[in-house]
Amino acid sequence: MRLNRPAAATAMLAVAAIALAGCATAAADGTDDTDDAASGAGFPVTIEHAYGETVIESKPERVATVAWSNQEVPIALGVVPVGMAEVTWGDDDGDGVLPWVEEKLDELGAETPVLFDETDGIDFEAVADTQPDVILAAYSGLTQEEYDTLSKIAPVVAYPEVAWGTSYEDMIRLNSQALGLAEEGDALIDELHGEVDAALANHPDLADARVLFSYIDPSDFSQIGFYTSLDTRPGFLEGLGLPVPAVVEEESDGVEFYTSVSAEEADRFADVDVFVTYGDASGSIIAQLQADPLLSQIPAIAEGRIAILEESTPLAASANPSPLSIGWGVDQYFALLSDALTAD
Repeated sequence: MRLNRPAAATAMLAVAAIALAGCATAAADGTDDTDDAASGAGFPVTIEHAYGETVIESKPERVATVAWSNQEVPIALGVVPVGMAEVTWGDDDGDGVLPWVEEKLDELGAETPVLFDETDGIDFEAVADTQPDVILAAYSGLTQEEYDTLSKIAPVVAYPEVAWGTSYEDMIRLNSQALGLAEEGDALIDELHGEVDAALANHPDLADARVLFSYIDPSDFSQIGFYTSLDTRPGFLEGLGLPVPAVVEEESDGVEFYTSVSAEEADRFADVDVFVTYGDASGSIIAQLQADPLLSQIPAIAEGRIAILEESTPLAASANPSPLSIGWGVDQYFALLSDALTAD
């Protein structure tokens, strides 16, 4: 698993797919209920981000997205990108598109956009070939060089402050503003908040649970890796009011979204109620952790309060919340955490 984002891309569709996806730039039925936005009202738009500010002079007609889940904002709002990053981690059928995105594209009657191969970084040539009017990357880890290169293609919406630290709400706000759909973006956030609150209400035992989102390498138990409050996975839970484990609070320095400490400091995890980690379907890592002389000193591990997200499954991908994944899997995710919390 790559630690800098939930998933990476692996391959690009044939050039012929460009022609199929190039025309898919608005709602699938060819209409747009936002007449004011369609006429260009509200533009130019200026968006501030980590690399300065981006001015979008007029309403974009051809939208491209890079990095993880940015495509979900326009798609959720009825705008089909001309191109987006291909997904492999979490993909259930090998087509490069997560299931909740597939469902929404089907609902819109839209073809799959051109998929950008991001295995070795952003494919600038492929992005340029889609001739975008704007490039959405509000949730990303764009470097200055990548931002500068993309900006030669079209105006770019970069992340606001910390690489890979943009909440799904801020991703929606920034990306929808760039589309001239800020009000629709705010309405989407309200809708998602309602869905999340309802799902959490189904699992009231989680309200006071200290959840640690970890990544423990089964081949090396000398380190305990975990995500800080800057990462969207623990950030999502903290935003719901769940208390923060002491070690996460201590290590969230405002810079790194992921860190690790020595297993010899296992006592720092004493207040963790649930460990969340990635693993295989067998859950064998639980027995391995409990057999380790240092990690077994952690109460949550000793008592089996470990939630396993099966590696590279849609549910594992949905634990990093996004506009379309929340409705698809948040209740299932909370159920997994609740079951781990009550493990005996």
